[in-house]
Amino acid sequence: MSTVMQLEGVSKSFGGLKVIDEVSFSVPAGSRTALIGPNGAGKSTLFNLISGVYPIDSGRVSALGQNITNLSVANRVRHGIARSFQNIRLMPHLSTLENVMLGEHHRSRPWERVSSRKASERARQTLERAGLDTYPGQVVADLPYGIQKRIEVVRALMTEPKILLLDEPAAGLNSVETEELRRLLQTVSEGGVTLLVVEHDMPFVRHLCNHVVVLNFGRKIFEGTPEAVKQDAAVLEAYLGSPDAMERKHA
Repeated sequence: MSTVMQLEGVSKSFGGLKVIDEVSFSVPAGSRTALIGPNGAGKSTLFNLISGVYPIDSGRVSALGQNITNLSVANRVRHGIARSFQNIRLMPHLSTLENVMLGEHHRSRPWERVSSRKASERARQTLERAGLDTYPGQVVADLPYGIQKRIEVVRALMTEPKILLLDEPAAGLNSVETEELRRLLQTVSEGGVTLLVVEHDMPFVRHLCNHVVVLNFGRKIFEGTPEAVKQDAAVLEAYLGSPDAMERKHA
């Protein structure tokens, strides 16, 4: 399987504290890769480095055949990399359709004028493919949290990403909402988008992902399949040292 993203020796320090320490791993094309680890492991920081929110101190990030280490956030989006955040960043007083349309403008370059009609048509089509076509006119603030989470994914899809970064997408969802989100992401993956997911919900990871990277104290301690991760001694120690620790923690 070819590689769609490669991290090589990526490091980041804040105030003399090394938060990410020489992290290297590959994201296979078409995979659903989970980035997991205990609280404070550096997962969200690494996501911010990959997406360009934070500058990298040393190392290299390549994606889709290009060195993106020094690209701006906007240029990474135009290069085919989109992300969602742990905390919902929708515009609460706009409608679902208007929020999703914003993704079209994030994809466009400053000198390109995007037709509102064209953006609206694409947004409606994307909502329909995601099973959310009954919500276009509703104000986002009036919708359930689980629906808002899925709308944020749909907005990211409006940028036509090749790689979609998702920061704890299942956080705060009940079991029904989590399964609805999993089905949406499965469909997105089957449509050819590679997923890189930071997540604490291990059953969600087990049912969605086919590749796992584990961080602990800013270092990579494992890379492999979801089946193998449960047997790795370093991972078990990081998750309190028992074979069932990860499953019990989020069962």
